[in-house]
Amino acid sequence: MSALVVDRLTIAYGTTRAVDRLSFTAEQGEVLALLGPNGAGKTSTVEALEGYRPATEGSVRVLGLDPVADHARLVPQIGVMLQAGGVYPGIRPLEALELFAAFHATPHDPNALLERVGLTHVRRSTWRQLSGGEQQRLSLALALVGRPRVAFLDEPTASVDVQGRQLIRRLVRELAHEGVCVVLTTHDLDEAEKVADRVVIIDRGRLITQGTPNELMSAGGSREIRFGARPGLDTAALGKELMAAVDEVSPGEYLVAAEPSPANIATLTGWLADRDLPLADLRAGRQTLEDVFLRMTQITGEVPAVRVDPAPAPRSRRRRSGGRS
Repeated sequence: MSALVVDRLTIAYGTTRAVDRLSFTAEQGEVLALLGPNGAGKTSTVEALEGYRPATEGSVRVLGLDPVADHARLVPQIGVMLQAGGVYPGIRPLEALELFAAFHATPHDPNALLERVGLTHVRRSTWRQLSGGEQQRLSLALALVGRPRVAFLDEPTASVDVQGRQLIRRLVRELAHEGVCVVLTTHDLDEAEKVADRVVIIDRGRLITQGTPNELMSAGGSREIRFGARPGLDTAALGKELMAAVDEVSPGEYLVAAEPSPANIATLTGWLADRDLPLADLRAGRQTLEDVFLRMTQITGEVPAVRVDPAPAPRSRRRRSGGRS
């Protein structure tokens, strides 16, 4: 049985469809990254999975349960990490974890969980005294204290420093190894590329594509070469050598409009070597997840023609899963 099943889900606000016949699944022990531009329908989809937003048409199932009709049975089995808010500003990390642990039959040990998210050094600080990154790590701990079988994480590394991001990404992978289904919503596509087992990209409420990061990045390999080097290279001279246009798309980042063939790669690296110029990085015929995302959603920097502004979530959505419902 799949951990999540979204079957032709439609969510409408008046005449506007925020989610339009969307279907995908996720398995236990899998990290699923749900990606899309602002207004794509991600929040509405996740709220339906959490049981805080009824479907207009279609259905969703989480651990075989209807999130709305079976909400009381489902809540103890899921963890929800919101991007911000939901914690009393005067409470201390250990107190918050002990409070949330009291809502569950077999919670994690609060002290051990505090150590796991790297917050033992601020255990005596209040929520309001924590940095943004520390608040994010505590929010993650609160979502996990009840040993959820499915965890919904909204922008888990927002405002988190480099060490904190590494810690959270490692913890997400550990959760998957422990059999937890993790649903990750993020605008950090590098993060999704690193931690997700599968990616679902939606735009304007509809499924655009899905697959593993490697499948998406390898599909339709680009007919171009991208490389990094010292800013200000003589692109005209390099282009003459390669018999292709070379553009410096950003300082030190170059795009060659040529097949990523071994011969062209050899010509490029040889040209740099002759001038004693270091090669910072090289991507030949392989896209990043960001490349795929931009191409598939056709983002141009303009506001989408159809902007979805969902109605406010029911008040109960603002409480973190792990509390009583």
